[in-house]
Amino acid sequence: MKKYIIIVAGGKGLRMGTDLPKQFMLLAGRPVLMHTLDNFHTCLPDACIILVLPLAHQEYWRGLCRDFSFDVPHIIADGGETRFHSVRNGLAMVDYDVDSLVAVHDGVRPFVSHDVIKRCFNLAAQGKAVVPVTDVIETLRRIEGVNGNSVTVPRNSYKLVQTPQVFPVSMLKKAYEQAFIPDFTDDASVVESMGYQVTLAEGNRENIKLTTPFDIMIAEKLVVKLMS
Repeated sequence: MKKYIIIVAGGKGLRMGTDLPKQFMLLAGRPVLMHTLDNFHTCLPDACIILVLPLAHQEYWRGLCRDFSFDVPHIIADGGETRFHSVRNGLAMVDYDVDSLVAVHDGVRPFVSHDVIKRCFNLAAQGKAVVPVTDVIETLRRIEGVNGNSVTVPRNSYKLVQTPQVFPVSMLKKAYEQAFIPDFTDDASVVESMGYQVTLAEGNRENIKLTTPFDIMIAEKLVVKLMS
């Protein structure tokens, strides 16, 4: 059973307050994106890694690979107008095979555990659309109407969604034949719109998405812990 991993890295770094896209920021002396690719390659060395990058970032990335002697095998696909279009471009490089599996992962999530990766692939091998999630640990309130009123909602009715989201190749390719709509916020939402049921798998809390300077501060602590 062939495995593909589409890693989407199209961020502009706006919420980081920097001109450098967040996927290229240094973490423990290496760009974040290298940590992410290396993590998947270590876990699944035979998987085909497809890195989706905006065309304007590709030569910069190749230069980083030379500078850091980064040799994890991967191929590059062009980023699109939205995440949906970027994933579609990456998916075009995946061979159609009913027995193959494909994962889609955020390039700025370098700390997904190998247990989570394997768990998601094992469930997807049963023909399921799989999404890793974690529990909500803080109290949630829902805004009602335009007057600012809010009510507490039961947090055990909600989950926090992570990546990698893993699917049979045939399922994801069929789903991405649809036209884009703004409601498509992740791959699970695209697949769900076709009538497929989504299976939830246990994620890991360290699998944070690096979006703000605070996230980078947490990541520096995490990478030291995981490397020790």
